[in-house]
Amino acid sequence: MFRIFSKEGYIFTDKKNPKWGIMSSILGLIAASSVCLAVHLTYLNDGAAQMQHGAVVLLSMIYAAAGLALGIRSLMEKDIFRIFPILGIFLNVLTMVASGLILYLGVS
Repeated sequence: MFRIFSKEGYIFTDKKNPKWGIMSSILGLIAASSVCLAVHLTYLNDGAAQMQHGAVVLLSMIYAAAGLALGIRSLMEKDIFRIFPILGIFLNVLTMVASGLILYLGVS
């Protein structure tokens, strides 16, 4: 009689969350948090970046490129919810821009 947590009624959509879009969001979250952590650890070390921090930033750029490709691929599918692909693309582009800026400023 009082069903609070059960599904009742009709679902009027055939849309689904794309698995590649979810993977793109996860990769973007991992890459962005890795860059933030590397920057924070460098800050704690008085601005002297260690070799490991640079490697983390470089690997996060690779993760972000893979996540960007997955996000674009999943955005091309039909009848999907678009929140995860767009979130993944945003996080991956943000990570790539931040990583590129960090590496550019570190080289020059």
